[in-house]
Amino acid sequence: MNKFLRCVIFILSLVLITMFVCAVPASALTFDCEVEQYSDTLLMVNLDTGMEVFAKEADTKRYPAALTKVMTYIIAAEYFDDFDTEIPIKQSCIENVVSQGMSCSGVDWYTGETLTVENLLYAMMLPTGHDAAMVFADYIGEGNIQTFVDMMNVKAAELGCENTHFTNPFGTHDDNHYTTARDLYKITKYAMGLPLFSKICATSTYYAREDDDVPFITTNWMIDPGRGGEYYYVYATGVKNGTTQQAGRCLIANAVYDGYAYMCICLHAPYDDNKDENEQYCMIEAANMFRWAFLNLSFVTPVTKDTPICEQKVDHAWDTESILLVPESDFNVILPDGYSQGDVRIVPDSTDAVSAPINKGDIVTTATVYYKDEPFTQINLVANESVGVSPILYTTDTIRGILTSPWFLISVGLVVVLFIIYVSVSSSYAKKRRQERQKKKR
Repeated sequence: MNKFLRCVIFILSLVLITMFVCAVPASALTFDCEVEQYSDTLLMVNLDTGMEVFAKEADTKRYPAALTKVMTYIIAAEYFDDFDTEIPIKQSCIENVVSQGMSCSGVDWYTGETLTVENLLYAMMLPTGHDAAMVFADYIGEGNIQTFVDMMNVKAAELGCENTHFTNPFGTHDDNHYTTARDLYKITKYAMGLPLFSKICATSTYYAREDDDVPFITTNWMIDPGRGGEYYYVYATGVKNGTTQQAGRCLIANAVYDGYAYMCICLHAPYDDNKDENEQYCMIEAANMFRWAFLNLSFVTPVTKDTPICEQKVDHAWDTESILLVPESDFNVILPDGYSQGDVRIVPDSTDAVSAPINKGDIVTTATVYYKDEPFTQINLVANESVGVSPILYTTDTIRGILTSPWFLISVGLVVVLFIIYVSVSSSYAKKRRQERQKKKR
């Protein structure tokens, strides 16, 4: 490889590296929020639209603590067809939990007996039972916990979680056991579509059997009016909290009020296990975030499906040069109360001409929606009317396109070159023939 070629490759490599390093992913829209924040990571999503209304370090990897059990729930719920299936509570599972320094939540009381899948799901999600998670992992993994963990990681990948990796089904600390707020949203939103998940996560007290004296009790005080005290939030509907020294206080919380539903994910709030008492900062924070959203954000329709957005140039059209584009449907979005109409801008992503024929309602291009110059979503723009094609214009443009296309020009060039070569060779051959005839005459 010569020196010049090596230099070219080196320069191209630098350009490509610079492009990847300097590429900055589009950030989600975050509205102004004056709520006091305790968590290092915070994500607030409207569940009706999937729209993020507040995000802070939502893609930063964090230790999830017991929030891990949302994925454990998914694997268990999808494995069993019947939640009344009886699962044996093996002594070896309980000993495994205790030997790892983890606490039992009451499943150990049934050692040597059986509990249903439903019983174990309650035991795992309410008092965050490591013993229940161990029973599931042992049973589904056929004695191999790693098999169960592999299933968790496969499912995370299926759900589009790009920054998540599990090493256990409990949430105990491991440097390689991590996720992000955005990945947790994907996981929890999926879990909400599974049987009993929302019901279980909204339950504060559960008895596995009618004759049991001691129930499984939730650790999520936001949904427990009897024990929650100042942390109880009347509009909260679940989901799960967790704590370790390394993860800090962590919480996934849902709340519904006046037709609006939100999920708030708080990760790595302050916690010190050397103190006798620690405030539930995540629960305070989540309740305040819900109040802020319910009181300050509303569904609005800045534009409808009949609102003109722009005109698009049309080629080959009969008796028109452009077509009016409108949104594919009414554009409903969450925005702060009192927003100005001028705060919302819709900018077409392409202004290139399109070719007729076009039917009314056909998607012509997409458009980016901006709120105060910050992009936050895309919508489809469709034709407001049908446009027929002009055969004469189409034929003329087709011929012009062929005549000006690179391949046609190259072909013409080749023909010219071949003709020149032919003429040159023919001339040379004729000259040679004349010289030979002259020699014969002599």
